[in-house]
Amino acid sequence: MTPTGDRHVAWIGLGSNLDAPAAQLRRAFAELAADHNLQVLARSSLYRSVPVGGPPDQPLFCNAAAALATGLSPLALLDRLQAIEAAHGRVRDVRWGPRTLDLDILAIDALVMDCPRLTLPHPRAHERGFVLVPLAEIAPALSLGGGQRVIDRCRAVDTRDIEPWESRV
Repeated sequence: MTPTGDRHVAWIGLGSNLDAPAAQLRRAFAELAADHNLQVLARSSLYRSVPVGGPPDQPLFCNAAAALATGLSPLALLDRLQAIEAAHGRVRDVRWGPRTLDLDILAIDALVMDCPRLTLPHPRAHERGFVLVPLAEIAPALSLGGGQRVIDRCRAVDTRDIEPWESRV
């Protein structure tokens, strides 16, 4: 997928481990689709993963990925995603702690950006199986920096604890 005109493709990681996580992600997908500044080009299945970092004994996460076409600037897109998080009751009190909704910009086209509010590509996405597995479903050839495709990075990291959300009751 390539940008057309002033629209760009943004790759987003979604996650939740509080208050019905799968429902949180499904609602977020619907809100992204309803936003007139965004067009959902692709969305992955939902995946279950073990929390990485943060406090011990957190609930399992539900994760997914989406490709969005947008004319918003990177920081305006970040503001929009954070407004959706806030509408879901997102509280930012513990780093890598439990959350109702997390919407991370993983990449926007091939843009490289490093500012206090946003670094692109996402600096840790290429190391995280819970990001790579859903992203590989919709964008296996995408590069998150460093020249390696998502599918190749997915094979290089531990993904044993990541499974389809629906595989367990």
